[in-house]
Amino acid sequence: MSIRVRFAPSPTGGIHIGGLRTALFNYLYAKKYNGRFILRIEDTDNKRKVIGAENYILDSLQWLGIEPEEGPNYGGDFGPYKQSERKNIYEKEIIKLIKKGKAYYAFDSTESLDKLRKKYENDGRKFKYDSFTRNSLFNSLNLSEKETKEKIKEGGYVIRLKVEAGKNIDLFDEIRGKINVKSEEIDDKILVKANGLPTYHFANVIDDHYMKISHVIRGEEWLPSLPLHKLIYDAFNWSTPKFLHLPLILKPRGKGKLSKRDGDDLGFPVFPLKWEKNKGFKERGFLPEALLNYMSLLGWSPGTEKEIFMLKELIYYFDIKKIQKAGARFDFEKARWINHKFLLSTDPKVILKRFPGFFSGLSTSTSKKNKLAVYELVKERLFLLEDFETEARLFFHDPNTYDEKVVNKIKKNDPKKILKFLIDLIDKKIQAKNWKEYFSKWSNKETVPIGQIMQSLRLAIIGNLSGPDILKVCGLLEKEVILRRLRKLINYLNK
Repeated sequence: MSIRVRFAPSPTGGIHIGGLRTALFNYLYAKKYNGRFILRIEDTDNKRKVIGAENYILDSLQWLGIEPEEGPNYGGDFGPYKQSERKNIYEKEIIKLIKKGKAYYAFDSTESLDKLRKKYENDGRKFKYDSFTRNSLFNSLNLSEKETKEKIKEGGYVIRLKVEAGKNIDLFDEIRGKINVKSEEIDDKILVKANGLPTYHFANVIDDHYMKISHVIRGEEWLPSLPLHKLIYDAFNWSTPKFLHLPLILKPRGKGKLSKRDGDDLGFPVFPLKWEKNKGFKERGFLPEALLNYMSLLGWSPGTEKEIFMLKELIYYFDIKKIQKAGARFDFEKARWINHKFLLSTDPKVILKRFPGFFSGLSTSTSKKNKLAVYELVKERLFLLEDFETEARLFFHDPNTYDEKVVNKIKKNDPKKILKFLIDLIDKKIQAKNWKEYFSKWSNKETVPIGQIMQSLRLAIIGNLSGPDILKVCGLLEKEVILRRLRKLINYLNK
């Protein structure tokens, strides 16, 4: 069997990590078995369509490196790949169902159905448009052919699926196994809306059939729709693809699935790229390969202790039998840790070339060699590339405050004398890597502990005793910067 899978988002806003995880699992499955990964844009809901959302989907997949072989802007033999361009296909298919007696026209007004629902509610019942109620409602099943044609000319009708009562709907999900639903639980769903456009469910089945989709891999939230989709396949007498419903991605805390709002509330990204006012994973400094790695572990496990995977490795290890049923809790700290591992293992030259924006705070006069050296000094502390400015702040800004404990400690050994010695040393243009030798000689001569010299230097340059090797730091700072900071500390001590 030829493997063909699809990612079918709706352009109703920015795609978040839940949709991306679905796209990734489809991509991995296709690549694992030399199949085809298809992108289909399900854009029949004009009211909810958001300008820019479709391009955002395409840009996100491109940034992550999981682009489709077929889809809008990619071409393919089974297009168009946007539902808004497939209306003629849906029109032909719905006529087939009507002629087979599997669907019918319904002319009920919204007002009349609302009244009926309220009446049922008052009686303590729930109204359903189904095999038990349709025979008393305003539809083509209860009208003559002539009356039906007249009503069709007036427009404003919908077309519903005719669901027969008393049938078992036998389903199978590759993750959850057998599922059985009684047909009485399904109402006569609308397949074509009053505006002539297909509903999501109808278009979804038609497109999957004609695009020869072999496996439908989608989120668990679509599992309740599976019985309806099976009924539509059966109405056409079509074979169904295999279905896999991925576990929900859960909130970091509490109950419920992860939402876009959780990111705002808890301070982490949920979008791949910037969307409206929200920074994405990209803007926060995630490597795309690290984000792919993290998303792969949201509901799937290789069955080993291995946690770091390049994309080729994910393809190799990916196995749908190892996808879990239970929801996967989103853990931003785990995502940061994985990104940290990728930052450590990626050549710094590659980092600077691919993500220059994160290093714009360095002086424009800073050489490429020195930029690399700065990155090397602080990379152990980086979990996101946005951390670089904070961790490398000492290269951008003079200290605004000084650790008073350190100030009091160095005051015991005439710190101004030490700082003036350091100024004289720098004026002699001696390289920082050779300073220790001079520190040792001056320490013996002046009977000042060498540790006091190092602490005074660190306090002047950084403002405290933490941070990377101070001599390496000084080796990367311009002479004028070091002198300015030494004099600034002297002025502070003179107050």
